[in-house]
Amino acid sequence: MQSVQQIAADIVRREGGFVNDPNDPGGATNHGVTIHTMRRLGLDLTGDGRVDTDDVRQLTIAQAQGIFIQHYFDGPGIARLPGPLQASVFDMYVNAGNQAVKILQRLFNQMRIEVTVDGVIGPQTAQAAAQAIAAAPDHLVDAYGIARRNYYYGLADTRPASRRYARRKDGGKGGWITRAEEFMAERYRLTDAAHRARVAAWA
Repeated sequence: MQSVQQIAADIVRREGGFVNDPNDPGGATNHGVTIHTMRRLGLDLTGDGRVDTDDVRQLTIAQAQGIFIQHYFDGPGIARLPGPLQASVFDMYVNAGNQAVKILQRLFNQMRIEVTVDGVIGPQTAQAAAQAIAAAPDHLVDAYGIARRNYYYGLADTRPASRRYARRKDGGKGGWITRAEEFMAERYRLTDAAHRARVAAWA
């Protein structure tokens, strides 16, 4: 199993460097860390008394990895989940906050393991996760990856500005979809034709 440091390094690799996309509600982002996160943490890296785009540009890979581990793995308590789930839930938490946990909780309910969908990894969710991995040890990680993919498609269905993240300009799979599919077995990844059929209704 990967260490949390290795998982964080993979997340930074997926996120890439500095971007400031006006269609991204996260705003200016570097190595996956948004300006909003940096303001919340008070990361004035330039020492000018404010946290702005210049501070985002200054953020290093090592700093980003540290932020992810402290605030997106340790903070929400992802270590309470079974080891096989941790990488995918951690990656999703960086990308979507506590929606990562809500997706997992909804999955448990679909498995008839009752849990409150509150985005919190408390004792109830930890116990549900242990029960779910015992019930479906060879399928739970894939099922979560599929649920992530469905979440992204659903988000793009209702938010046209986000469709660029789910579908490339040439119609192929966008970064959101390929990201979710990295965490599932190849047999569960959509073919290009299936993806194009899924997004065909989008303008």
